[in-house]
Amino acid sequence: MSNASGGTETKYVVVGAGFTGLAAAYELARRGLKPTLIEAEDEAGGLAGTFRVGETRLERFYHHWFTSDRHLMDLVAELGLSDRLAFRPVDTGLYYANSLFRLSSPLDVLKFRALSLGGRLRLGLLPVVARLSGSWEELDDETAAEWLKRICGGEVFDLVWRPLLRGKFGEHADEISAAWFWSKLRLRGGSRDRKGHERLVYCDGGFAVVIDAALDAIAKAGGRIVLGEKATALEAHAGRITGVATERATYPADGAIVTTALPPAVELLRSVLPEEAVRKLRRIDYLANRCIVLELDRALSSLYWINVNDPGFPFVGVIEHTNFAGAAAYGGRHMVYLSRYCTQSDPFLSLDHAAATVCATDALKRMFADFRPEMIRAAHSWQAPWAQPIVTRGYRKLIPPHQTPLAGLYLATMAQVYPEDRGTNYAIRDGRKVAGLLAESLERR
Repeated sequence: MSNASGGTETKYVVVGAGFTGLAAAYELARRGLKPTLIEAEDEAGGLAGTFRVGETRLERFYHHWFTSDRHLMDLVAELGLSDRLAFRPVDTGLYYANSLFRLSSPLDVLKFRALSLGGRLRLGLLPVVARLSGSWEELDDETAAEWLKRICGGEVFDLVWRPLLRGKFGEHADEISAAWFWSKLRLRGGSRDRKGHERLVYCDGGFAVVIDAALDAIAKAGGRIVLGEKATALEAHAGRITGVATERATYPADGAIVTTALPPAVELLRSVLPEEAVRKLRRIDYLANRCIVLELDRALSSLYWINVNDPGFPFVGVIEHTNFAGAAAYGGRHMVYLSRYCTQSDPFLSLDHAAATVCATDALKRMFADFRPEMIRAAHSWQAPWAQPIVTRGYRKLIPPHQTPLAGLYLATMAQVYPEDRGTNYAIRDGRKVAGLLAESLERR
């Protein structure tokens, strides 16, 4: 293999250009450390990677930000993009018993007649209870099912929460951590206005605007962007990281941060870490996700996010992006995501594009009486094999440390943000934090 660079300057390499890797490389570049950022795909962004719709770009998998996403807001401000952020109210709902229910506000919850009045009150008070709860560590050894039954009662759990947990986590639903669920409730509750309506954030022009600005900042600071090269091996000597090899070259590294999901990360780490450390990393499993994205000639409803509580429905969520971001940027097309989480062996992942589109079309026929297949102007299909870590109770005991046993080698992944769920804000937070840890460790040498 060729040596991609030489000289005596300290070398920093970041593997993976999702938002964690982007943030890590940006932080190193901001410190004047000239990182090399390596990404297997031809574009940066990871799960927030984009495709073209008309004259703009849209995320392959649905994305939004919360008003409380402080780390994101800080980065956007540093990149000079704060004026591109749009704060917008959204309406959400629930598909249950072949009917759509709006559940955007406390008043909507009170009108949700599928539950008894007592059940409605307990459902409406759940976010308040979550905000008043104390330490997440107290909930880590409890399952979400146990906690929700205790707080909301059996009626609310069976009708609302059990189907959603099963729809996302399948056979793992009964073991999902209460701490993780609690964190999601607190996050969503922190993004509501005084009347209880949820407000979310999007970037005009899409996440690609932020991705491109971060890449530009890294390059202008002397960093190197390597796209379309998969990292294939790590090199080490005398207990320290010395390089990152790709299919085309070897990049010297006095320090490196691996930011991919754990399964592909393990393939890199297993040759340089002790067997016991690798075994611990393998204990964390993931779900895959497949998203069908449809371009429609009209809206399906006024709702942005519809949770699906029908166990026979093939998707756990229907997200009408343009009810949040507006259709004008997409040439008047109405963009709809249909999302399904599943194991890597689920036959749904192997369906060809045409069959997956038919599945999405049939699902929308069931949900919307006025939907017709001829409304579809284009269809896209994306999948990610390592989309969601399976966060079972006691998960805190599984979280790997950021610093690995190999000196100079760090790990920053979405499996480590617990009790928070995956999200751009936490990717940025941990990417910058771990970059700081690496830089400081090498400065002390």
